[in-house]
Amino acid sequence: MDVREIRKQFPILNQEVNGHPLVYLDSAATSQKPISVIETLERYYKEYNSNVHRGVHTLGTRATDEYEGAREKVRKFINATSTEEIIFTRGATTALNTVAQSYGRAHVGEGDEIVISHMEHHANIIPWQQLAKEKGAVLKYVPLEEDGTISIEAVKQTVTSNTKIVSIMMVSNVLGSMNPIEQIAEVAHQHGAIMVVDGAQAAPHMLIDVQKLNCDFLAFSAHKMAGPTGVGVLYGKKQHLEKMEPVEFGGEMIDFVGLQESTWKELPWKFEAGTPIIAGAIGLGAAIDFLEDIGLDEIEAYEHKLAAYAMEQMSTIDGISIYGPKDPSKRAGLVTFNISDVHPHDVATVLDAEGIAVRAGHHCAQPLMKWLKVSATARASFYLYNTEEEIDKLVAGLVKTKEYFSDVI
Repeated sequence: MDVREIRKQFPILNQEVNGHPLVYLDSAATSQKPISVIETLERYYKEYNSNVHRGVHTLGTRATDEYEGAREKVRKFINATSTEEIIFTRGATTALNTVAQSYGRAHVGEGDEIVISHMEHHANIIPWQQLAKEKGAVLKYVPLEEDGTISIEAVKQTVTSNTKIVSIMMVSNVLGSMNPIEQIAEVAHQHGAIMVVDGAQAAPHMLIDVQKLNCDFLAFSAHKMAGPTGVGVLYGKKQHLEKMEPVEFGGEMIDFVGLQESTWKELPWKFEAGTPIIAGAIGLGAAIDFLEDIGLDEIEAYEHKLAAYAMEQMSTIDGISIYGPKDPSKRAGLVTFNISDVHPHDVATVLDAEGIAVRAGHHCAQPLMKWLKVSATARASFYLYNTEEEIDKLVAGLVKTKEYFSDVI
């Protein structure tokens, strides 16, 4: 894996910010886009911009072929059994809401249990809170281990015969924890519950095999995996999707519309109301091509190496707290941290002055911040285009931040 050659594919990285070469360490929020994805989007709008599934003219046929071709790329990317199981959505958030509103409303009743964890992103908390309130269900949390991981024993103690849905993120966007989804799914199924997976932080960085995981639903977004914003995927087992009702209604998803009643198209189109996210889906297909040309195994191994190096170098700074598993092999390519007596927003501001982009705040994970006993953290997240030299710049920036605020105090 030649990182220097990979970096050449990302035009945005070739710039200065505040007089310094850009060091982009915020890929967990959104990744940068390679030229192949950018050109794919441009080609759609310049050469065959048209709606899909409707017209019989040449542009419409080509747009439909490219759009449905992207669905097949997604199917292969996660090893789903059929394109009928691949729903294009506006993102992982929409995908998770669809499961809660459609499957959840039909299968969760008063006193039933929904199980999630303290580390979940708000997108995998709030839909279940709302469902629990609506149905009089119980929302339960799998307790975390001291290092921010989930143990199977804790899952077994939390999931019961009353549990209908277990929904856990595959990789934490704060702790970097890689959760044992396959084993959690086994526990869920033993109790008759379904397994929902938030794969937003996993899909960009590692191979996902939904058949091996045996999850019932999987959600992820294109923009975190070198693809466009505004498009994502809901994977669902066909046996569930066939019985579920759509949550959006209008054109494209219908079969027959009468004055009083309507019927729906077959899968997957009954969940894609209106003009779909055509350019976005095609751009996602191009992003998958890009990632697979490099190899997800290589990307994951490289990011583990970056995370290990970052933790080693950052740990030399006095007063720094690093959250999540200490073993780099148990975490994805991000490091969330705080510097004593310096607010994370101040850390991010000083780093930005050095051309270094990191995230600061609660990372859409306020319950986890409470569990960590902090109000906010800073986060450096890595992707296939980052280097150890950039981590050295981060560490130097953190040392400068610490020295600056020591002088101020």
